[in-house]
Amino acid sequence: MRIWQKTDQGAIRKENQDAYAVRAINGYTLAVVCDGMGGARAGAVASSVGSQTFIDTLSQSLVPELTEEQLCTAGLTAVEKANAAVYQRSQQEESCRGMGTTLVAAVCKKNKALFLNVGDSRAYLINESGIRVVTRDHSWVQDMLENGDITEDEARKHPNRNLITRALGTEKTVCCDDFSVELAEGDFILLCSDGLVNTVGDQEMLYEVIHESNIDTCLDRMMEIAMDRGAPDNVTMVLLKYEKEAEA
Repeated sequence: MRIWQKTDQGAIRKENQDAYAVRAINGYTLAVVCDGMGGARAGAVASSVGSQTFIDTLSQSLVPELTEEQLCTAGLTAVEKANAAVYQRSQQEESCRGMGTTLVAAVCKKNKALFLNVGDSRAYLINESGIRVVTRDHSWVQDMLENGDITEDEARKHPNRNLITRALGTEKTVCCDDFSVELAEGDFILLCSDGLVNTVGDQEMLYEVIHESNIDTCLDRMMEIAMDRGAPDNVTMVLLKYEKEAEA
């Protein structure tokens, strides 16, 4: 896997409360993006604790020959540990009360990828055939969209699009979605916070990743688009490319 990453506080926010982490271990590539919430410094604490606890916990479980079922169990366990760590911190420190974070992660080995998500940070699969969202947003707007109450265009502009229905660390337990995907040579995985989703369209992401000539500046270009449109939120991206010939 080739990996690129970029994060910025955006044009308005005074602090970057997003966090990300990447790691390669025992033939696996791990990546996680968290978007914290909670005001003052609490959002940054939540995203940092959540991302690091997740990746540290999962790394300890990644022995070389896990089955898909074992990998999924290990991933969900790591999310539970991350949830507990954020929740406990919120109970111990008054300034962190009520904090939480989204989490979206990818765990890849050879041509298999496991995706995990809580909240509205997203995972995309991007290739020559197009772009698709692998994860499902846990948000009021997504629920309304699926119920047919609003259109895609209305969802994108809805004033309550940032209200999420699940978060890591706000309760003692958490419900996490998981998705397994088979990768093909040249496939890209994009993990991102909603600061990107709300400013850069899916087709624009596709164009910058697939059709521009220099992949090494792809995230810079998407960040420029977000900033040109006011970037009202923090923006974080982790991009991975599956290259079969690079497998060990």
